[in-house]
Amino acid sequence: MGSNSILDLITGASPVVQAVMALLLTASLASWALIFRKSRQLGEAGRAAEAFEARFWSGIDLADLYRQLAKREEVAGMEAVFFAGYREFARLFRQNAPAGLLAENVERAMGVAIGRELDRLDQHLPLLATVGSTSPYVGLFGTVWGIMNAFRALGHVQQATLALVAPGIAEALVATAMGLFAAIPAVIAYNRYTSRIDRLERRYERFADEFLCLLQRKALEKP
Repeated sequence: MGSNSILDLITGASPVVQAVMALLLTASLASWALIFRKSRQLGEAGRAAEAFEARFWSGIDLADLYRQLAKREEVAGMEAVFFAGYREFARLFRQNAPAGLLAENVERAMGVAIGRELDRLDQHLPLLATVGSTSPYVGLFGTVWGIMNAFRALGHVQQATLALVAPGIAEALVATAMGLFAAIPAVIAYNRYTSRIDRLERRYERFADEFLCLLQRKALEKP
């Protein structure tokens, strides 16, 4: 069946089935736009984390690194975790805070920064889960409605044949196909991106633990 035949089935479908197809097409386009955007965002986050870790462990003075980041309008990712932790450390260090309080507050500040970064990475991601879980059922609704109309049309003829009912059923099945077309990429992308965000979370948390150990040693070295 060629592309013209598929187009004929879509244009010849009932208004309800056409509405279902339009909804599924919109959901598919929105999910694909989000898929490309999230792929770019997560790729940039991973590369930025790798670059910052290399810079952090290169032996650069932490105070200089903090001042460089403070000049920026916005810091994100692992840089934001470092920035929040060092800012809290510097504030308490100047106040001669006890080591226990210093470690607790720095850890809390970095935890808040990690949570904020994960929220940014998770933003709009539930849309993919929604499209993946609901699109097949929306398509099934269009299919059921189209088949109902096809069989209702048989009540107006004296002799029912396959040639009479087949076009209506074919129109209805297009809705199911569109539902699956919208759902499958969304589910695959959601699972993949969720896994990548989990790996970034573990990476941020591991960095925060290592950074906290460095700050604790730095606090103990204070004369």
